[in-house]
Amino acid sequence: MRAKIIVAGVSIAALLGAAACTTTDPYRSAPQRNNTGTGAIAGAVGGALLGYLTNTSNGEQGRKNALIGAGIGALGGAAVGRYMDNQQRALESQLSGSGVGVARQGDNLVLRMPSDVTFATNQSSIDARFMPVLDDVAQVLQQYDQSTIDVLGYTDSSGGDAINQPLSDRRASSVASELVRRGVIAQRIYVAGMSSQNPVASNATPEGRAMNRRVEILIRPFRG
Repeated sequence: MRAKIIVAGVSIAALLGAAACTTTDPYRSAPQRNNTGTGAIAGAVGGALLGYLTNTSNGEQGRKNALIGAGIGALGGAAVGRYMDNQQRALESQLSGSGVGVARQGDNLVLRMPSDVTFATNQSSIDARFMPVLDDVAQVLQQYDQSTIDVLGYTDSSGGDAINQPLSDRRASSVASELVRRGVIAQRIYVAGMSSQNPVASNATPEGRAMNRRVEILIRPFRG
């Protein structure tokens, strides 16, 4: 699947892949499965040319190659669990009271950013009040650099894909570009808009639709 991603006002092509997902609680550290489909960021962010973050036809392998080339070491064995435990505690400490949920999925972490605290209605520009939260997220991601970062945008089911797909693209890209601006290296980041896929609540109620309008950051240990 291909989608147009906007990063800092520059249209870019993103290579996307998708996998099925189920979830039980969007704001608790409970074991869950989550979509890991991602696209490689390309474009100009803050004046720095990112380009495609792959050097093979396989996007995930290309990201691994880029991380190795950037000097980021791989984790293995018992070190993986300890590393992600520490990263989880750091994120929970920094994000307490922010409205951002931190969930644990095996060795992976998921940050869920509800749209009502991140964006204005039907907008992709990040609310200025949310910028300090992204400062905190970026600080932890820089401290724990032996992990990959997938930024996924989601909508509720209202409006259809013609509206929801580009909106989810832009929202995911806005978050990703702000992380890069704050010093998170681009080689770690993939970005994708997922439209109304993989709801975490029912779209039949206003409360459920509000929960489904979100940006997720999937953080995975880099195993090389």
